[in-house]
Amino acid sequence: MQPEDLQRLVEMQMPFGKYKGRLLADLPGHYLGWFARDGFPKGELGRLLALMYELDHNALKGLLEPLRRR
Repeated sequence: MQPEDLQRLVEMQMPFGKYKGRLLADLPGHYLGWFARDGFPKGELGRLLALMYELDHNALKGLLEPLRRR
């Protein structure tokens, strides 16, 4: 993980699927869990979704709040 990855989570939108257009930081835990079970996409999106899954799973989403205000 790079420090700028956390900022990307509050800026990047989900590019496809049921939650298309929603910020990665705002994706529901059950959706992130589905990716964790079935496999994350390749590339940057998959890496960021995996990071968001870890933050959500470990109740650390609050760490992103100060980044939203930038």
